[in-house]
Amino acid sequence: MWDEISKQAERAADRQILDLFDNDNRAAEFSLNAVGMLFDYSKTQLDEQARAALIKLAQDAGVEARREQMFSGAKINETEDRAVLHTALRNLDGGPVHVDGQDVMPEVLATLDKMTTLARDVRASDVTDVVNIGIGGSDLGPKMAAIALSPYHDGPRCHFVSNVDGADISDVLRACDPEKTVFIVASKTFTTIETMTNARTAKAWLEDKGASLDGKFIALSSNKAKAAEFGIPEDRVLGFEDWVGGRYSVWGPIGLSLMIAIGPDAFRAFLRGAQEMDNHFRSAAPHQNMPVLLALVGIWHNQGLGHATRAVLPYDNRLSRLPAYLQQLEMESNGKGVSMDGKDLTVSSGPVVWGEPGTNGQHAFYQLIHQGTRVVPCEFLVAAEGFEPELRHHHALLMANCFAQSEALMRGRSLEEATKIMAAKGLVGPELDRQARHRVFPGNRPSTTLIYPQLTPEVLGKIVALYEHRVFVEGVILGINSYDQWGVELGKELATALGPMVTGEKPTDGKDGSTAQLIAYVQRHTG
Repeated sequence: MWDEISKQAERAADRQILDLFDNDNRAAEFSLNAVGMLFDYSKTQLDEQARAALIKLAQDAGVEARREQMFSGAKINETEDRAVLHTALRNLDGGPVHVDGQDVMPEVLATLDKMTTLARDVRASDVTDVVNIGIGGSDLGPKMAAIALSPYHDGPRCHFVSNVDGADISDVLRACDPEKTVFIVASKTFTTIETMTNARTAKAWLEDKGASLDGKFIALSSNKAKAAEFGIPEDRVLGFEDWVGGRYSVWGPIGLSLMIAIGPDAFRAFLRGAQEMDNHFRSAAPHQNMPVLLALVGIWHNQGLGHATRAVLPYDNRLSRLPAYLQQLEMESNGKGVSMDGKDLTVSSGPVVWGEPGTNGQHAFYQLIHQGTRVVPCEFLVAAEGFEPELRHHHALLMANCFAQSEALMRGRSLEEATKIMAAKGLVGPELDRQARHRVFPGNRPSTTLIYPQLTPEVLGKIVALYEHRVFVEGVILGINSYDQWGVELGKELATALGPMVTGEKPTDGKDGSTAQLIAYVQRHTG
């Protein structure tokens, strides 16, 4: 089914994006205004014929049927025999959702109420600091959202510890008062080695400081027995089901730290924004469906044109952790090598996702994006309005930079234009040519822009849900399971075995020469 996409890519090989704007309606025809946001994908090499082929690709892959299976609780995570229902966590006023014949919504809403009670209790107490201890989705989601929604913080300070490197928790604890700090331990199994190592360190810190442990820990886990062993009573344990994957879990108990920071009402607005995107994704036709179009642009750039990376460039400083969040969401979900039937993929899987906020990135890696030898499709995000009315001139400059970058990537600068610029500076002859060539921009480099009114909780919910559904659509088209992550397991298994070797409790017998050499170096320098 990829033959037509290959043909369209061949047609587009020498197509100039700028030439497509000879059609006065180009911008309107290749953008979508929905759910209060504008998605502009007109600065790409897509034309009507290529877009139609991509829509047909999605239809042939069964995106619509698979989408309904997901929302209705079917077990689309086939390698783990699980439903995929993070959408149920924000189904605030929707109908019942069944898994194995059981409506899960009463329990979802009851858990949300329990979260609300816990958050209000913490916010009403003398607690000054909340430390979320997790890793992966148990850290990236709430941390990204807490930074993004900092204008709404009216609760205790929130800190996030994820790395097993002792520097992470040490730096956080240095700023906390043991008598006024609450720890949230986020681990579905309550056995995640990094999380539990940090949790035990936090517990030892409280004991060392002579602080009471009473009420100092909350567990976000489905393993109540393990939480009880740690000393956390059942009324301070929030569980979640196996149909919520870690990287999709910020909408439920994993979002407790965010709820404590911004309050239950703002957190529910965050959920409602995501729910609005869910409803749009579920009901809109493909050519008017924002997640579908975002996914098709991604497929076009990666599998169609062969661009192996994707830069996410938020011109919104509070979205500083969004690229890292999307790295996990997209690369852990769609970084697969086999299809659902276990056969090798015949096309590339998901791209490498990376990025930084503008304008900082402009003074770092934009050089490569503009003049490097590889094309990097860019995804810009920007708010029409900031939160600092007294600094409107800052925001105007920010938006001007965002729009200028996407235009520059498309337009470029020819040798003729560069030569005129350098000739005006008095250069002539071979030196004129040499200097001019350094100032040529190839242009014709694709980008999209997502613009939204302001980064409110509701808007953030829409943005995160948009990217979640983009991952789903791309995964269905590729024929892979976006909801398992077996690639994470092998390193964990080897690390468990290597631990006693690093500490010298066991010999390195059977290990390769490189690994044994690295361990020997550590032992020489640590005694």
